Amino acid sequence: MEGNKGNTGLKVALGIAFALFLGLGFYTMNLMNESKQTKNDLMAEKQLVMNDLDAMAKQYDEAIGENKTANKNLVDARERIQGLIDSLKISETNVRSLWRYKKKYLSLQKEMDVLLAQNDSLRVENSYLASSLDSTRVRLEERTMFTDSLLVQNTALAEVVENAAILGTVGLKGFGVIERTSGKLIPTERAGRTDKIRVCFTVAKNNLVQAGDQELYIQVIDPQNNILGLNEQVQFDGQTLNYSTISKFNYENANLNVCEFVVKADEDFEKGRYVVNIYNEKDLVSTSEFTLK
Repeated sequence: MEGNKGNTGLKVALGIAFALFLGLGFYTMNLMNESKQTKNDLMAEKQLVMNDLDAMAKQYDEAIGENKTANKNLVDARERIQGLIDSLKISETNVRSLWRYKKKYLSLQKEMDVLLAQNDSLRVENSYLASSLDSTRVRLEERTMFTDSLLVQNTALAEVVENAAILGTVGLKGFGVIERTSGKLIPTERAGRTDKIRVCFTVAKNNLVQAGDQELYIQVIDPQNNILGLNEQVQFDGQTLNYSTISKFNYENANLNVCEFVVKADEDFEKGRYVVNIYNEKDLVSTSEFTLK
């Protein structure tokens, strides 16, 4: 009799253990499904941001194609979007990273609305001038309007930077240089003759940033999406940034022109498009591109 009671108790214990095992398996499966769903949602959100940037780039392509002479403001803005697209492709897929790129997209969207409106206005005015002025005066008026438009854009960019509590940059340019034995540097677009990549920019005045020693991270990406230069890593708030070199300077609450070099000692530079990004810690503050032939 006691043996039967013992068997019954053992069966009950085994039944409870089996039920707990099934419950644990079901719970684990749910967690795995939720993690997979979250990853899929982030990938879908990243693709939506990429689609928005591609659509914005196409709008610029159409606006540029409508002009016989490309508006430099539109071309520069188009290059900034392409740089952001390239950076997004190699970025980590997480909520914080996507939010940062969404903010950059919204900022570029506002800029595009202004530039396209200016472009439409310039197109109408150019058509009127072409019918009423001789060709020499038309060229002069176009140059004057372009200069005014560029001043308006630079003023707007300066106001945006001043409203931020971090240092920003303007006028970012990257290009290849030949270095003579005398130390003289000669710009070149030939990949085979390039000794170094020179990156130049202006640190914009920002009264919200305290004067003193500052640093920005420079990232140069070659046509094969490799990080040139040091290719070392640094982390900010759990995010990893690969950089080519660190630009260190003394900021004195005034515009500051800075140039740095990125080298590739093991082999020649490749032909193709290069992307240059400037980061203030984890924040992408400027992007540009250039081509070596």
